[in-house]
Amino acid sequence: MAYASHIINHSKKLKNVPSLMRHVRSFSHGAQSSVRKREDVTKTHPLGYVPAERERVSTFVACSPVSSGLSKDSLSRTTMRLGSPVGGLLYSRELTCSQVQSRRGYASDAGLPPHQEIGMPSLSPTMTEGNIARWLKKEGDKVTPGEVLCEVETDKATVEMECMEEGYLAKIIKGDGSKEIKVGEIIAITVEEEEDIAKFKDYSPSASDSGAPATKGPAAPSPPKQEPVEQPVSSPEPKTTKPISPPSGDRIFASPLARKLAEDHKVPLSSIKGTGPDGHIVKADIEDYLASRGSAPTYKAMEAKVAALDYVDIPHSQIRKVTASRLLFSKQTIPHYYLTVDTCVDKLMDLRSQLNSLQEASGGKRISVNDLVIKAAALALRKVPQCNSSWTDDYIRQYNNVNINVAVQTDNGLYVPVIRDADKKGLSSISEEVKHLAQKAKENSLKPEDYEGGTFTVSNLGGPFGIKQFCAIINPPQSGILAVGSAEKRVIPGSGPEQFKFASFMSVTLSCDHRVIDGAIGAEWLKAFKGYIENPESMLL
Repeated sequence: MAYASHIINHSKKLKNVPSLMRHVRSFSHGAQSSVRKREDVTKTHPLGYVPAERERVSTFVACSPVSSGLSKDSLSRTTMRLGSPVGGLLYSRELTCSQVQSRRGYASDAGLPPHQEIGMPSLSPTMTEGNIARWLKKEGDKVTPGEVLCEVETDKATVEMECMEEGYLAKIIKGDGSKEIKVGEIIAITVEEEEDIAKFKDYSPSASDSGAPATKGPAAPSPPKQEPVEQPVSSPEPKTTKPISPPSGDRIFASPLARKLAEDHKVPLSSIKGTGPDGHIVKADIEDYLASRGSAPTYKAMEAKVAALDYVDIPHSQIRKVTASRLLFSKQTIPHYYLTVDTCVDKLMDLRSQLNSLQEASGGKRISVNDLVIKAAALALRKVPQCNSSWTDDYIRQYNNVNINVAVQTDNGLYVPVIRDADKKGLSSISEEVKHLAQKAKENSLKPEDYEGGTFTVSNLGGPFGIKQFCAIINPPQSGILAVGSAEKRVIPGSGPEQFKFASFMSVTLSCDHRVIDGAIGAEWLKAFKGYIENPESMLL
């Protein structure tokens, strides 16, 4: 009876469930409406308004997120104290991702005033780290947009880094000569007010700001500490290789080298058990015995007595690192093959003499053989466009522009400035541009636009160094490079038995990427190039 009464009471309570659910839905709708109103109010706040609520939204507008390191409470206090003109939202801004990386920092509980952190910029597509050549501004100097802050040594050249905002240079984190600074790593701090400079005298960026990876998750619990078990100390023993019983008799069999080693160290052979064939004593048996006795073989000691080499360790420059990396990548991933042809350059030299006479009369610069080679290579690429291409995993990209990289050797390393649209330029324009870029390369002042975007490369070791013939390594992602040797006079047989003449020939070798350029296509390009060299007047048409 009591059980039935209990069921009836619960049934009465269940009658109120529909009413209760209506209240829940009403509450939920009211909460959503409240949230929407609150969002609308946030959207319509005028600039400079700082809401009083303590909960905030952090918005980051940068190439990489910045960790503020502030709690929710301190963030609320910070935004209210600053009265930020962006509605109290904490933000970080990157001025130009490909130029200068900087992020805004606000006052925190540490008492630091508003400041801007300048990161190592990415100044070329292949740049992952850079060096600070020198600072042109010192701590405390006022900086304005467009002023040069420092010179950065990239993987290709030394580039000036300009300031993007007005303020004061409060702290230089990475000084002159700092090496291997990762892209994005903080190199300097700027502030808006001059009186804030002194507050950054002892400032150093945190591990998270300097690019150190953040710790993920809680640390794993350390295993229970085990008490070390003391082992009895025993003297080292020789190898426990089971020796083979020596043959009967008093004679001891040992190899000549083992006997010599035993004599040098005054080791009685009778105390050694041989492990060689038929129980013979070998060199390893003597060395094991000496090792157990604490002596070292004389051969190692003799090697140590060899006179040490006199040498100097030269640190790698950025350009040397990149050159080594790219050339190694090229030889390991590109299937090279080489085609060589000899070209008669007598007509080319005559035309050059005539053009230089005109250049001197008009006050222009002299035209070199290399200028004519660049022009001939560009025209041959326009004639055989398959060689003006690059390989990708999905397709072969054939370029409409003919941009020729020219290898230039400097004291700092190998540079390859580019002559854009060389097929459309005159010889005098090519000559002036090559000389100008070569000078910039020697001064280490090339900019990215001076060497990026090439589709083919010419390397000349003949004129400057007299190299007869050589094979060059392809400059990826290009598919071809022309190696130019020196010109030499040869005897050419005539039509009669005792008839002959002299002519000058220049050897050139084309390195091809076999994935892109088949052998017949490479030969066709060389045929076109040879035609322009041996009939140079056709380049002027």
